Amino acid sequence: MTGSRIAAVGHYQPARVLTNDDLAAIVDTSDEWIRSRVGIRTRHIARADETVDEMAAAAASKALATGGLAPADIDLVVVATSTAIDRSPNMAARVAARLGLGSPATLDINVVCAGFTHALATADHTIRAGAATAALVIGADKFTEAADWTDRSTCVLLGDGAGAAVVLADDRAERADGAAGADAAGLPGIGPVVWGSVPEMGHAVRIEGTPPRFAQEGQAVYRWATTQLPPIAREVCARAGITPEELAGVVLHQANLRIIEPVARKLGATNAVIARDVVESGNTSAASVPLALSKLVERREIAPGAPVLLFGFGGNLSYAGQVIRCP
Repeated sequence: MTGSRIAAVGHYQPARVLTNDDLAAIVDTSDEWIRSRVGIRTRHIARADETVDEMAAAAASKALATGGLAPADIDLVVVATSTAIDRSPNMAARVAARLGLGSPATLDINVVCAGFTHALATADHTIRAGAATAALVIGADKFTEAADWTDRSTCVLLGDGAGAAVVLADDRAERADGAAGADAAGLPGIGPVVWGSVPEMGHAVRIEGTPPRFAQEGQAVYRWATTQLPPIAREVCARAGITPEELAGVVLHQANLRIIEPVARKLGATNAVIARDVVESGNTSAASVPLALSKLVERREIAPGAPVLLFGFGGNLSYAGQVIRCP
């Protein structure tokens, strides 16, 4: 069975940067209050006329250029987003049109903050099944459009942006023994996904109403993430046949530094670079994992081919994770 790999990544963030001091001028908060509770210092805010598909296409164009691929090479586009306003054409079709792609299959996935890792698994499975050979997988959200700017507990979290990956068929031999301790060259390009949800707790993270507004039960999300997710992340590593200590990088959903750091610590990834892009980007929902990964790759903080854990979680209290070889 043909596997798949991430061949290239790219990201895009709007030009406008909103600092904590800027927020303090419009809501009852302060730089110290925000940094001590969530670790965020800045976030990027899209223009009123800057659309989700525009950001998604910018990130995808960068990934295509980095990977040396032409638009005609792509036969599948999967976009993870929870902030699409119009229902048709879907976001993936809009991106395909912007990039001048040929006639790819176009799918949108809405799993909120776990969207990108769900989309990546979907593309990997599609390629494994022989239904595609080259995919664009994108996480993009204009999360600030759903912000309640009077609620200091939520508006300080949100940012806008997009991250993209080019995923290609990969027929290199995959690891068959499942034993820990083998070198990274024996890893699949994209390892098995572990995913799921807690449907009865879906109310803990919501984007509802007209116009839609983001709300969450922060303490419930914090307790769930810091207690339930570390063993699931260890299972992701086990499914890939490595130990957490062998990871070169860990890219968790960039929700809150007070969640990222304890989850990474409990995972036991003692030798890994831990993505902390939330500090400068805030919570960008489905964009957060590919955005943070792309920055690590761009800065060459992780060696090509090294094992990296990607793990998305949040909205719907859903989660999905896989170990990849770093592009």
